[in-house]
Amino acid sequence: MLNAMTHHRTVIPSMAQFPGAVWSTHPLNRAAGFSLIEVLVSIVVLSFGMLGMVGMQSAALQANREARLQSAATVLAREAAEMIRGNKSIGVLSTSNPYVRTLSAGTATGTSSYCLGVAATACADTTEIANAQMTEWLARVDAELPGAKVSICFDTTPFDTSTGLPQWTCTAGAGAVLVVKIGWTRGSTNKSQTGTNAFDTASKPAIVLPVTAGNTA
Repeated sequence: MLNAMTHHRTVIPSMAQFPGAVWSTHPLNRAAGFSLIEVLVSIVVLSFGMLGMVGMQSAALQANREARLQSAATVLAREAAEMIRGNKSIGVLSTSNPYVRTLSAGTATGTSSYCLGVAATACADTTEIANAQMTEWLARVDAELPGAKVSICFDTTPFDTSTGLPQWTCTAGAGAVLVVKIGWTRGSTNKSQTGTNAFDTASKPAIVLPVTAGNTA
């Protein structure tokens, strides 16, 4: 009887006998994983992060647009000043000056001329050259700047004396300087505004460039 019990006892294998086997010392060897609540929380956190990234990208695109329009307006203002300096026998006139123009809602003042075109008849005089230059320049300003507004005038106070901000009103008089003023529709600095109120429709000039004297020759 004793010999039978001895021969039928259970023999537990040792780790040395099976060196390649994976042994678990935990009494309950269960596979760990994420619960449904943990997954949902992770999705919510990820969603908030993605929303923040989208908001930052939108702000970056808006800032890039404003910078591009500001740069384009600056180049256009300098170009107008160069045209006036290049034709200064006409540009210095305080009256009947063809460079003194306004543009608003796509409508420009002054005489239109196209004598600078390739197939056009040559310009008759410096006044017609000035009219042709302004016709082409104002068309480009209106095309490149949304809601473009322009005022080229002789002005003694291009900036409001009480606020220091640029103004559209031109005050002629002693010591008046020819200035190029350009504005366009852009984002309002008041970020609490929404809808159409979030845009400044050229309430004030964004560019004010005085036309300095050129060479005397």
